[in-house]
Amino acid sequence: MREALLALLSKEPSHGYELHQRLSAALGEAEAGLNPGQVYVALSRLERGGLVQVRDVRQGSRPDKKVYEITAAGREVVGQWLTELSWRKPAPVEFHLKLVAAASTGLADPVTLIDTQRRELLRRLGELQRAIAAQPPGGHGAVLLEGAALRLQSDIQWLEICERHWSKGRRA
Repeated sequence: MREALLALLSKEPSHGYELHQRLSAALGEAEAGLNPGQVYVALSRLERGGLVQVRDVRQGSRPDKKVYEITAAGREVVGQWLTELSWRKPAPVEFHLKLVAAASTGLADPVTLIDTQRRELLRRLGELQRAIAAQPPGGHGAVLLEGAALRLQSDIQWLEICERHWSKGRRA
């Protein structure tokens, strides 16, 4: 979540509740487990890490609010995150947030990110297929490798769905 928060802050300074609302909108139904406290904890960690800075903004008769703004170090982390090709689980929420952040901030093109990720997964799938072919007949390792290959194929299909979705947004 930290990189997604940083990406959202790269567009404009915001307070924690606004960031929670934007993340909730980006995640839709998948957001059920995200509570505002998680956002504030993440923001505190980002501040301690020097990736965001906070300032109090007066609101007249209402209590002051804390507004978070990304630092240069935070922008560097966002840039690295947008080009990162790690893939921790199928149809990851993090990658979805990366696409939403890229589209909403203009920092990167979601379709380009999808294409780059797909090429990386295809490269890994090719490696797995070569490893499967090298397994001795009846070897137990082939079963694990086949499972990993199926997961990659599923992830690639999910990326195709993402590409259709984000390509529509690009034309709109």
